[in-house]
Amino acid sequence: MEALKPVERHIHHIRSHQQKALALLLDPDKCTDSRQLKMTLDVAASCAVDFLFVGGSLLSSDQLENTLSSIRAASQLPIVLFPGSAQQVSAQADALLMLSLISGRNAELLIGQQVSAAPRIRACGLETLPTGYLLVDCGTPTTASYISQTMPIPNNKPEIAAVTVMAGEMLGLRLFYLDGGSGADVQVNPAMIEAVRKITDLPIIVGGGIRTYEDAQRAYAAGADVLVVGTAAEQNTDVLFDLSKAKKDSLLNA
Repeated sequence: MEALKPVERHIHHIRSHQQKALALLLDPDKCTDSRQLKMTLDVAASCAVDFLFVGGSLLSSDQLENTLSSIRAASQLPIVLFPGSAQQVSAQADALLMLSLISGRNAELLIGQQVSAAPRIRACGLETLPTGYLLVDCGTPTTASYISQTMPIPNNKPEIAAVTVMAGEMLGLRLFYLDGGSGADVQVNPAMIEAVRKITDLPIIVGGGIRTYEDAQRAYAAGADVLVVGTAAEQNTDVLFDLSKAKKDSLLNA
């Protein structure tokens, strides 16, 4: 296997050294207030956030480049694109989650959008992170499930997620992302995270429905390496302090 590039190498380092990480998800459509964005980024820095994920299932305005420029001016954190489509590619980012929606059966999200995006990604020189993306039913229909036209994995069926990840690893994917989606009612079932953890030693990213210290503690304890928070931080950036403390405490309890 080729040598890993910086962002992926950092994530694998986190995993191999039994560390934990926290990512803040920023939706460009909700980052139109530059002053508020700067305040959010300042809080992220003070809370030892590790990554900034940027993107969304549906960008309804041309905000991606403007948002990335504003982030670059205000933060030194690694910027990782979390693309909802082939159009969400930019050379201003450090890396891109090359997502394959392995929980669904929509070929467009398994390989179609990736083929469309590949030339632009190559031209931008972006680092790509080969990521198996699994949508999980966390209590409410999400934009991601609607746009992808796929059924999420039931939250009480950890064995389905586990064998899906097993197949993804056999296909050569190097990271896995369990996502309840924006505004999820509940977090991804810790039993599902634990089942996936038993299947693979590769990094596991988990997002959706993480709002409290206790939510984060459960996910970290079950085997998540990177937690992603978006909606909760949009509503109140103070949640980042709680999640940062959960990250720190999970390391002390390891």
